[in-house]
Amino acid sequence: MSDNAVRYETDARGVTRITLNRPDKRNAFDADIIRALTDAVKLASEDPACRVIVLAGDGKHFSAGADLNWMKHTATLSADENREDARALAGMLKAIDLSPKPTIARVQGAAFGGAVGLVSACDIAIASDDARFCLSEVRLGLAPAAIGPYVIRVLGARQARRYFLTAEEISATRAVDLGLVHETVTAESLDDTVNRLVDRLLKNSPQALGACKELIARTGHNQPDEELIRYTADLIAHLRTSDEGQEGLSAFLEKRAPSWIQE
Repeated sequence: MSDNAVRYETDARGVTRITLNRPDKRNAFDADIIRALTDAVKLASEDPACRVIVLAGDGKHFSAGADLNWMKHTATLSADENREDARALAGMLKAIDLSPKPTIARVQGAAFGGAVGLVSACDIAIASDDARFCLSEVRLGLAPAAIGPYVIRVLGARQARRYFLTAEEISATRAVDLGLVHETVTAESLDDTVNRLVDRLLKNSPQALGACKELIARTGHNQPDEELIRYTADLIAHLRTSDEGQEGLSAFLEKRAPSWIQE
């Protein structure tokens, strides 16, 4: 798959890099880019050869969020057309969030507006120390609605109350404190750090990684009632008897690498 504004590349190890490729526009997205990014994430998610997804932005900035010319154009759309347009953005975030493949956001420079939603929907977020984040929608008379469920899940309601309302910039260091990103590194170390995490993920069972993501989604905000306890017991029982579960245990006991690690 290839798109002028969204670059899609999968290497021999199964690492798929999906890159916003509008550096002259600070990788701001519009309806076409949202559609292309959604298609790219779904393609990677359904590709058996893909093991890890890295989401990045080309140039100095990860993404400035929504393209202002596109936002201006939405004012000319009908209510139904605007609703459909907004649902496309929500669908893009959902595709990232529900991908069974591990997702890493590689963030540098600006990550504003909807781009904070992209970061929040990924499993792991690593930022360079020059990164800055901003939920800037209220400055435009808007609210971070479509990205809200993902950002609030990351920040918590208390911090969301501040940053949704003030639209103040968040430094990379503060983003770590808030849990918006996991780690901040120098710009020169950003790729090395992302690659180190990719290497760690590639050492793990693809089936187990997908199961972990589902487990977190199912249990993250739920009390352990009977249904949840039954689900978790069924999950581990299935994994123990699965081909990958048996291979992982055998490899450990035999002191060898499991079959999913490419030597």
